Amino acid sequence: MKRAFIFLALLTLLPWLAFAQETVFDAHFADSTLRLDYVFCGDAAHQEIYLRQALRTSAWAGRRTKLEKPLLQGNGQIRVLDPVSGKCLYANSFSSLFQEWTTTGEAVSVPKAFECSLQVPWPKQAVNVEVTLLDTHGKVAAQLCHPVHPDDILIRPIADNALPLRVIHGGGSPDKKIDIVIVSEGYTLAETEKFFHDAERAADALFSHEPFKGRAEDFSVRAVFAPSADSGVSVPHRGDWRNTVVSSHFDTFYSERYLTVPDIWRVWDVIGTVPFEHVIVLANTPIYGGGGIYNSITIMNSDHPTFVPVLVHEFGHAFGGLGDEYFYDDPFAALYPADTEPWEPNLTTLVEFEAKWADMLPPGTPVPTPVDALEKQDVRPLWHTLRPKDKALLNRKVGVYEGGGYTSHGVYRPAQECRMKINECGDFCPVCERAIVKMIDYYTDNL
Repeated sequence: MKRAFIFLALLTLLPWLAFAQETVFDAHFADSTLRLDYVFCGDAAHQEIYLRQALRTSAWAGRRTKLEKPLLQGNGQIRVLDPVSGKCLYANSFSSLFQEWTTTGEAVSVPKAFECSLQVPWPKQAVNVEVTLLDTHGKVAAQLCHPVHPDDILIRPIADNALPLRVIHGGGSPDKKIDIVIVSEGYTLAETEKFFHDAERAADALFSHEPFKGRAEDFSVRAVFAPSADSGVSVPHRGDWRNTVVSSHFDTFYSERYLTVPDIWRVWDVIGTVPFEHVIVLANTPIYGGGGIYNSITIMNSDHPTFVPVLVHEFGHAFGGLGDEYFYDDPFAALYPADTEPWEPNLTTLVEFEAKWADMLPPGTPVPTPVDALEKQDVRPLWHTLRPKDKALLNRKVGVYEGGGYTSHGVYRPAQECRMKINECGDFCPVCERAIVKMIDYYTDNL
């Protein structure tokens, strides 16, 4: 009886707590967005951060509660600080293409610069903004702290760019939903309707997979069309360069299938005043490829037969912060040092495994966990012939299986097969599902 009373009392307090947190937001921030454009530059040994410009855009679409602590560490963080007390007023985590590049062979000998755009709520008073990049050990690799004055006359207001916009899913007030915007890439004016159709396909793909399917009402998806001069996207290894609106291309880091958008500022310019938290760039091409970077961007080809599973996989990176669970032992893919626990919720080096999915292991599960007989072969060509119970064994049996994060030794994954490992497995494993649900709850104030 006493427990029931306490539970009811807590339920009664929840609306008050949410109101109190909203009041904290309103005390420091206005319902508008501060866009900050940065240059990340350097090489494998040394990185630096420079501020390019500050802009003011539309209504704030991000969270208004749990302001000071990101759910995941990420490869970098941005914090808004009170300049007098040093108190953190808002924080978010992210990853960037630049940080991934610093782990490649090219970064050993050639310094480069990359664009990055980050968003924070519009401050009512002068604040300091701190941007930090972390290395693969989670240590500070670069940091910049700079002031922002909301009355600065050189902060440019972004105007509505009048591009065609459609609500694909959901809609409603941006502060009530998790807002996704889909941007066209490589669609000519004559292909306008193809883009909006492809955007609908993208939303359908996402919300046909759990746990997104069961939480579809928590999301809003809008699509913005900006025409390209050429149809398709650039494929450098074929010598095929196209004039497209955000200049995406394959062959990122000289990997043929890695499709990315180095011109991040241009993507944000195309979005204009559309409120958003997550971006999907839809590339008009049948060529296999794509990419997903945590709290930065998802880019996906529109017409390859694997469109659905690859989109969901890449959005798993960008939204859920999930790591890749496949492995091939590239000598320049040592992203997960043996002495550091990965921040991604579905990978572990066993350094701090208790903080990961230890609570989801069936009693008596050995750590590491040996794979089943089925897993001792390449199951991809066999997947369509496997019985449902065999697929469930490979996808739903939680363990600590060696191999993940691009390396076959020292990094462990939670399932033998998962949407984050192979295209053939259409479902996330239980650990990845839980991680995505936690992120949805974090955004929607249910955590």
